[in-house]
Amino acid sequence: MNPDLAYANADFIPNATQFPPRWSHQATEFRAKAKNLRTGLRYGPGSRQILDLVLPEGVPHGLVVFVHGGYWRAFSHATWTHLAAGPLAQGWAVALPCYTLAPDGRISGITREVARAIDLAAGEVQGPIVLAGHSAGGHLVARMNCADVAPKSADRIRRILAISPLGDLRPLLHTSMNADLRLDPAEAEAESPALATDRLHIPTTVWVGAQERPAFLDQARGLAEAWSEARLRVAPGRHHFDVIDPLEHPESALTRALLA
Repeated sequence: MNPDLAYANADFIPNATQFPPRWSHQATEFRAKAKNLRTGLRYGPGSRQILDLVLPEGVPHGLVVFVHGGYWRAFSHATWTHLAAGPLAQGWAVALPCYTLAPDGRISGITREVARAIDLAAGEVQGPIVLAGHSAGGHLVARMNCADVAPKSADRIRRILAISPLGDLRPLLHTSMNADLRLDPAEAEAESPALATDRLHIPTTVWVGAQERPAFLDQARGLAEAWSEARLRVAPGRHHFDVIDPLEHPESALTRALLA
């Protein structure tokens, strides 16, 4: 199969163009109503090295960090604030980091930015930490289980929820998006969590929609099979763009998998 077609999610999702404006609208509405939202916390000097933190009423049970996707090239943390609703209703604080996008940043640098963002958020909220990320964000949170980039606060991370992750980056070497990603074979291998052997063995759930592209189903299975600490969950009827929607709901299976 054409490598570009294999990873072209929007081409195979009905009304795909409606999803980004819907996400932005939902996030804007959530932010307008949020009572305890701290914006622009800086974890580095770069213009996108910031995060937002949403706090529940009372003392948080712990910290959720949600890392957004977009093939490391698109979106920002502010597009996804509404996904904090589920964990927030369960009494958890939620941090949403932004990060430098390709081509301005390489994936190897982005992973290290995410580690620094987690450490900053960990300094703001006590208790256990759970990580969630979608697509490229799923890759980034999975990388936090790898010893070479693990955050300093890794001893507090209790669980990783990698949603539709990219676990093996080597196939992306043959896609047109690599003009922005600038992956070479060495970086693609080093940044592939499915290939990592020096890991922290943090319990991990790999979650993927049953209606996703075959390449993403393969990526999810590959990561889950490569890690003894991982298990695979396939969400019936979900595709790459709506697989994350249940995070808005405190009692959803996805939110329960994150906070269990």
